[in-house]
Amino acid sequence: SDALQDIYRKLRPGEPPTAESAGGLLINLFFNSKRYDLAKVGRYKVNKKMGEELVRLGLRTPEQAKPLLASDIPERLSAAEANGQGANAFAGDEGHADSFSSILTKEDVLATMSYLVQLANGEDGYDTDDIDHFGNRRLRSVGELIQNQVRIGLSRMERVVRERMTTQDVEAITPQTLINIRPVVASIKEFFGASQLSQFMDQTNPLSGLRHKRRLSALGPGGLSRERAGFEVRDVHPSHYGRMCPIETPEGPNIGLIGSLATYARINEFGFVETPYRKVVDGVVTDQIDYLTADEEDRTVIAQANAPLDGKLKFVNEFVLCRAKGGEVREVLPSEVNYMDVSPRQIVSVTAAMIPFLEHDDANRALMGTNMQAQSVPLLRSDSPYVGTGLEGKVARDAGDVVVAEADGLVVEVAADRIIVKTRDNKLEKHFLRKFERTNQGTCYNQKPVVNEGDEVVAGQVIADGPCTDTGEMALGQNLLVAFMSWEGFNYEDAIILSERLVKEDVLTSIHIEEHEVDARDTKLGAEEITRDIPNVSEEVLANLDERGIIRIGAEVNPGDVLVGKVTPKGETELTPEERLLRAIFGEKAREVRDTSLKVPNGEVGRVLNVRTFSRDEGDEMPPGVNELVRVYVAQKRKISDGDKLAGRHGNKGVIAKILPAEDMPFLADGTPVDIVLNPLGVPSRMNVGQVLETHLGWVSANGWKFDSKPKWFKGLGWGSEMMEHAGGHKLATPVFDGCREDELTDLLDNTRPNRDGVKIVDRNGKAQVFDGRTGEPIDQPITV
Repeated sequence: SDALQDIYRKLRPGEPPTAESAGGLLINLFFNSKRYDLAKVGRYKVNKKMGEELVRLGLRTPEQAKPLLASDIPERLSAAEANGQGANAFAGDEGHADSFSSILTKEDVLATMSYLVQLANGEDGYDTDDIDHFGNRRLRSVGELIQNQVRIGLSRMERVVRERMTTQDVEAITPQTLINIRPVVASIKEFFGASQLSQFMDQTNPLSGLRHKRRLSALGPGGLSRERAGFEVRDVHPSHYGRMCPIETPEGPNIGLIGSLATYARINEFGFVETPYRKVVDGVVTDQIDYLTADEEDRTVIAQANAPLDGKLKFVNEFVLCRAKGGEVREVLPSEVNYMDVSPRQIVSVTAAMIPFLEHDDANRALMGTNMQAQSVPLLRSDSPYVGTGLEGKVARDAGDVVVAEADGLVVEVAADRIIVKTRDNKLEKHFLRKFERTNQGTCYNQKPVVNEGDEVVAGQVIADGPCTDTGEMALGQNLLVAFMSWEGFNYEDAIILSERLVKEDVLTSIHIEEHEVDARDTKLGAEEITRDIPNVSEEVLANLDERGIIRIGAEVNPGDVLVGKVTPKGETELTPEERLLRAIFGEKAREVRDTSLKVPNGEVGRVLNVRTFSRDEGDEMPPGVNELVRVYVAQKRKISDGDKLAGRHGNKGVIAKILPAEDMPFLADGTPVDIVLNPLGVPSRMNVGQVLETHLGWVSANGWKFDSKPKWFKGLGWGSEMMEHAGGHKLATPVFDGCREDELTDLLDNTRPNRDGVKIVDRNGKAQVFDGRTGEPIDQPITV
């Protein structure tokens, strides 16, 4: 009791302790399930941390401690809850009853004290926790966040109910008079309307939407704030491996606080991020996949995904390079290996895994490349990349913006806005396509069919493309012919020179849709009115308005044109004697109104795509005081122009400085003018050599190859004799960390198909003789194209 009173004095200084109040305080603080709740996660972590210590103190036998350390705790807890045992799961097992209680037990406190003493004495096996380790950081997903809001709302509601119960007459009480649900509704609305974590979806292109959904944030309620977060939190940590991407994070004040889920990572029921590994048994790699959390991984030895294996799935090398216990990298015998990475791309996020030759880029530039892919505007005509990473089709499908056949069947009807497939069991499967819709960012969302009537389709086949996709593959940009050379200083400091062909042929043209809104409200002087009858406006200006005063769909509009006619009542002014006389003769004259029409803002031209009207009379929900609402969507075709930003996938960004006529652009030996001229000085200092390798492989891909004898590296790729000859225009994939090597690239360039005159334009170094478009003189150095 002395100890309890001492604790009471420390926690409540100034209040005189009694034995009763001192005991009550401590019990309520940790040992009362109404006041204190460890929850599943807390109990799991306490058991995991203290299980071995409980055995050492003799409070548990090793048998009893096993379930505390086991990986099946989640299932046990769920089963116990289903049986209604709740906190006392395993009540039947002697000594286990309190191992699953949601409050602290005396054993937990004792083990904690003991652990701290051993830690202070510097005993082996006792370590302080690393706060930035992914074993100690968990994700709170949307369900948990909403649950917290509902809890707040319900506690507010409970308070109101208790107050009303004490004040109202018991005889007259009904549930309706007691319960007011407003606090619950308000707290949920507040979460979706004002929370930092409830964000407006980024829909610039399908990839940006997918990336936004896979975002991990350390900010927000219950998290860190930008100002307080130090360098340690923002740093890349070894436990991020396969869980959070080390590359994809914003530049600026949020760097390191917002990350992206790695390609194959998943979140377990406790909110910890798990990553998959292949099980290795006695030096043989099996097909069994285990998902490990960061603290489970720390106790195992893991080989890399590219460790060479023989036909029997055994490691070829005598020693295997591994991540061993404690995160250090060392070489071990194959028999010591427990697991192996699933894929080389499991370290990075989906967006980073779409950068070919990522392994040759500096991380800072790769970060920019990753972020800029999500800013790419959907073009009029999509073109999938000559050099991809093999992930393009999967990403397009998982982003959900392509239309996929649900069952095998025959395409019986194809129109611009629908596809009808007749399945094997003679059912008609109708797919309706979304046409020219506006996204959150004002880009154009349009789906177009890629199948024809009479085509056979299989379940899962892509039958319609969305924005930025080409036959079911992500296509964020265009394949252009590039030359790395300076041109009259116009491409100084990352500026870019472009060929006029790209403007004329609409290669880099996009559609943008703007939304314009006008509402008719009740004012003090009377109601506003949407009408065609606008004062002091010529009939010519009203030509495109319908009888309601709303512009017709399909009309071409220019700055200043009226989209929706609207008049607002003016204040009555003092009448002159003449007006008074006229009013006496002709009765009530037309009330004074002024023109408050919705007009096209400056600098905007386009075509009216859609009009939506909402009216209180027709039963639409409206804000108070608003009678009618009209939204007009105007689509605009924007060609590429100087001042626009272009970027590659390697963080090589620049602004267009000059658009030259195609005939002035540098051209190749066969007369082909290049499309774009980049500054070679943008490569060495930035260390993003991936762009040069992509240029070389792109040339090979566009022109095809022909080998006389089979190179050694064909076997490693699983290529047979059929691949010794390949036509141009064939798309290639070079997966990240496991892609095309330098010797393979040189061989391919050596054996690239010649042009129609039998001339090989590009040599084995990837360089070509280029000529000045204005004079026809050859440029004195070979140029990378």
